[in-house]
Amino acid sequence: MLSSRGLLLGRALKQLISSKSTALPSKLLIRNSHAVSYRVAAPPASKATKFGAEFVGALMWWWVLWHLWHEYEHITGEFEYPDPSKWTNAELGIPPDDYEE
Repeated sequence: MLSSRGLLLGRALKQLISSKSTALPSKLLIRNSHAVSYRVAAPPASKATKFGAEFVGALMWWWVLWHLWHEYEHITGEFEYPDPSKWTNAELGIPPDDYEE
């Protein structure tokens, strides 16, 4: 690790010595990543981007509605609801009629 740091320091010193002025050389920064939209409207999206967004949105809604229609048990539950009329008083925790405290 020290040798790589030494190489970097050597290159920087060589560039500093070989420059005509004694000030550090400045480089022009160029951003090629995307358009900057600070305090202005964003550039309009291309036709392919709009079509892709609509397609992905339509695909997502198709998937959600398809599964809601065909696999509704995920929401309602897949087991039958129990019939409360078949429960006994003991299961419900109701004491017998002749019980006195």
